[in-house]
Amino acid sequence: MKYTSTLIAVRDINKSKRFYHDVLGLEVISDFGANVTLTYGIALQTLDTWKDFINKKVEEVIFQNNAVELYFEEDDIEAFVLKLSAFKDLEYVHPLLEHPWGQRVVRFYDPDNHIIEVGENIVMVVRRFIGGGLSVQETAKRMDVPVDYVKSCLA
Repeated sequence: MKYTSTLIAVRDINKSKRFYHDVLGLEVISDFGANVTLTYGIALQTLDTWKDFINKKVEEVIFQNNAVELYFEEDDIEAFVLKLSAFKDLEYVHPLLEHPWGQRVVRFYDPDNHIIEVGENIVMVVRRFIGGGLSVQETAKRMDVPVDYVKSCLA
């Protein structure tokens, strides 16, 4: 068995294709109308066909359930957050914040209220701490990870 894709139901396939391209830089790999495959193994499925596949009524498909997210990483999180500011109708789950281990993340909703998280690439977190004057050991302690992990990020 092999995992191949994450599929999300969307109300407006064209709006979703634009969002994923313009905001996250994803490209269309295949477009079959009601089903679109994007880079990184994300598939969009129209709500009308999705409800038929799972034998449910449209009102039984629950959007904005806040129980799952699509997770991406970005090397330059500050530049990405600046890019997001151009999308005036973007609804945030929360603005840029820093988790206890030092990774900075932003979460927002796509047009169908699926949560998107964009986190700072963890290697960049390590480099930021080292560049800020922390030793390898101090960085490992700050991030609550093994020293060998920090070293592997620097290799």
